[in-house]
Amino acid sequence: MSVEIRVPQLPESVADATLVAWRKQPGQSVSRDENLADLETDKVVLEVPASISGVLQEIRVAPGTSVKSGELLAIIVPGAAAGAGAGAGAVAGAGAVAAAAPVAAAPAAAAKLGPAAQRVAEELGLSGTAIAAAAKGGRASKSDLLAAGNGAAAPGKPPAPKALAASATPAKATAVAATRPAAARGVRAEQRVPMTRLRQRIAERLVQAQSTQALLTTFNEVDLTHVNELRARYKDGFEKQHGVKLGFMAFFVKAAIEGLKRYPVINASVEGTDIVYHEYFDIGVAVSTERGLMVPVLRDADALDFAGVERGIADYAQRARNGTIGLDDLTGGTFSITNGGVFGSLLSTPIVNAPQSAILGMHKTQQRPMVVDGAVVARPMMYLALSYDHRIIDGREAVQFLVTVKDCLEDPGRMLLGV
Repeated sequence: MSVEIRVPQLPESVADATLVAWRKQPGQSVSRDENLADLETDKVVLEVPASISGVLQEIRVAPGTSVKSGELLAIIVPGAAAGAGAGAGAVAGAGAVAAAAPVAAAPAAAAKLGPAAQRVAEELGLSGTAIAAAAKGGRASKSDLLAAGNGAAAPGKPPAPKALAASATPAKATAVAATRPAAARGVRAEQRVPMTRLRQRIAERLVQAQSTQALLTTFNEVDLTHVNELRARYKDGFEKQHGVKLGFMAFFVKAAIEGLKRYPVINASVEGTDIVYHEYFDIGVAVSTERGLMVPVLRDADALDFAGVERGIADYAQRARNGTIGLDDLTGGTFSITNGGVFGSLLSTPIVNAPQSAILGMHKTQQRPMVVDGAVVARPMMYLALSYDHRIIDGREAVQFLVTVKDCLEDPGRMLLGV
């Protein structure tokens, strides 16, 4: 007796999802709980597990199709041997998804791939051998696979355009190029690809923030001499004791919380004609992934020590990049921090992650000449930017908040003593 595979129950705030790619094709054997397909919403990637072991007999939905909770996706014949389902049912299933891209040969055995990298492998038709060659440290990234695909293209012949699947998640601005083969040198080619769910969501959130909030950005700069000294002095012992590296972000999260405590309106949000003051500190920390920028939230960050902050950020970063982060991890948040400095940004004006009212932007640390006690010395300096909703936050609070963050970072002992 065949078993139907349907779209899992989607989160309450998600109306539909896009079927990005099938991990199995008709006639292939599947194991119970094995991932059959990837679904992407405007927030997270969801997997469709097999409810039984057997053979995938028929696929009812082609990649790129929007689906809703409970919609029929595929049919599995239980207990059949591999290849037994490759009869009429498999043929019918193959006809239903004629537009589907071929599955790369044994990609799982070649290298560990995230959802984005897996889609690139399928789009470019890379073999397991090519994927293994592109893998670094056992894992092939999207850029590695693109390079491998471009190198395999016939000289002088531009690769044919391929349809791309959608992607997803709520976030602020980030420049993520659409996945496409590179045109041969000298060819004035153009390709039209659908905007991914991720890009649609980003566009929606950016327009929403700029059209509903009175955004303004104020700047300051911070001398990170003492933070660098602390990290150099204790990083080995810190990692040995806590099992996580001591980075910069813990210092900035703690300094930001100190500023939010002193100026609660920075941690507030607008609901209609009301100002909602949040008496808790859920800090969103932007994480760059192959799919785009995600902003997982550190809940009750004020209750975490430095190790707890670093451990939480490292865990979120890993899960965001391998596609296993959950919807609850990305929702909520009362204030956000983004670090463009990791990409070399010297100065920027980050856009607020609505309905929050402010966001702190970190930038590249750069040695610059500074006057200290009447002498010109080189110091590791960073520009800080605070973008905020001027409807409820005045310039006075914004500037004083940044000064508080600056003071805490230039004299980290303040965070320990609360002064």
